[in-house]
Amino acid sequence: MKKETLPFYTKSQLALRNGQDRKEIWCAYNNLIYDVSSSRLWQKGKHYEHWAGQDLTEELKNDAPHNENVFDKFEVVGKLKEN
Repeated sequence: MKKETLPFYTKSQLALRNGQDRKEIWCAYNNLIYDVSSSRLWQKGKHYEHWAGQDLTEELKNDAPHNENVFDKFEVVGKLKEN
């Protein structure tokens, strides 16, 4: 899906895709929402100290093993709507 046609989701809608409430496991980063459901590292909605269903932009700014390409292998499913 092209980024121009992606649907918008609120933080509340994103929070429901935490691997607990629904089958989807999504995370936001730099205003894009990624489906990380296929990753064995995100099963049950947790990856080390990070939780799915939220915006991880600030958390990952100084997270040494990750860089801006951390979500490149995952499908972009939406954009985070500014409140």
